[in-house]
Amino acid sequence: MGCCDAPGLMPIEEALDKMLTPITPVTDTLTLPLPDALGYVLAEDILSPINVPPFDNSAMDGYAIRLSDLEQSTTLSMVGKSFAGAPYEGDWPSMTTVRIMTGAKIPEGCDAVIMQENTTVDGDNITFNQCSPKTNMNIRPTGDDIRVNDVVLKKGARLTARDIPMIATLGISHISVFRKPVVAFFSTGDELRPLGTELKDGQIYDSNRYGIKPLIENFGCEAIDLGIIPDCPETLKATFEQAQQLSDVVITSGGVSVGEADYTKDILEELGQIGFWKLAIKPGKPFAFGELDNAWFCGLPGNPVSAVLTMYVLVQPLIAKLSGHSEWKEPESIPAITRSAFKKAPGRTDYQRGIYSIEDGQFVVETTGNQSSGAFRSMSLANCFVVLERDRTSIDVGETVQIQLFNPTLF
Repeated sequence: MGCCDAPGLMPIEEALDKMLTPITPVTDTLTLPLPDALGYVLAEDILSPINVPPFDNSAMDGYAIRLSDLEQSTTLSMVGKSFAGAPYEGDWPSMTTVRIMTGAKIPEGCDAVIMQENTTVDGDNITFNQCSPKTNMNIRPTGDDIRVNDVVLKKGARLTARDIPMIATLGISHISVFRKPVVAFFSTGDELRPLGTELKDGQIYDSNRYGIKPLIENFGCEAIDLGIIPDCPETLKATFEQAQQLSDVVITSGGVSVGEADYTKDILEELGQIGFWKLAIKPGKPFAFGELDNAWFCGLPGNPVSAVLTMYVLVQPLIAKLSGHSEWKEPESIPAITRSAFKKAPGRTDYQRGIYSIEDGQFVVETTGNQSSGAFRSMSLANCFVVLERDRTSIDVGETVQIQLFNPTLF
């Protein structure tokens, strides 16, 4: 143990290894219509059945020409037109040109397309002005984008709004995907009240479920909200038993600290086994991971920033592996110069909320202010995490730190 390690607290890297090692991806597959597949993970490679484009086509509105004709005269007569979906199909006599639109099929024998801005039109006589066309100018050849049997997306890719139209260009109507993992979640604590009710002394609104649910869905899972569960061992145990029958992963917020009313850890020991509890991370130290009879378990801290942070840093890679999302990557770390000071004590990796910008090509970052694990406004204001190493102390203005830009799951 290093001089700056916190006794009894597991480093994040070790925790992630212990979480991810036993996880095996779901294997159940579905065949879905393409419009319904957004956010699912591909269960097989997608190979193109066609060339894209499937024929040589024009990149411009203009005129199809043969270079040999233009060498003899800069004025050619227009013999016909080629539109997208309605190609020119007649004979193409020498010393003539074909009017052509963007995306239209190139007539056989065409060497180049000259854009209409470089022409003068006098009835059917087209004069080509100061133009020295090259072979294949403004022509998009067959398969210029995708060739037959190209792998356009690999198994394990999670389908985005950019992928769906690309697959549609291939004429593929249905695809094979892995089913989405199911995640059941609930909050614990007698002090929690649902939105829309009046608070009494000592009570707070349950905000954690409103942060956990969108993250679960943004991670590519189906979310089951089991609500607020009071600090009652019998009720908690019954909820755990229900949750593990409904889901692949059970997530709780609160109840994993050391208070007298924190029963989650005890119930987990009864219904399954604890992999670890308490990490060298700030905020989020009281994070628990374990296994129930029929589901994995992640116990988040009760403070709202801690809950979202541990979902993002720890639960997100677990879900990625479980869902078969083999192309998932952790957020990239980028060096940035501080524009404000950051307080830090050694012993835990500290994820502080920051606001980055770029000045003269250099990333710079400043604090959002209050870094308390209960101050969620700082999370709302942030666009990055400032990741301060375990052995690091407070940072002055002008020092270099590592930042992680929020990935799309937090947008």
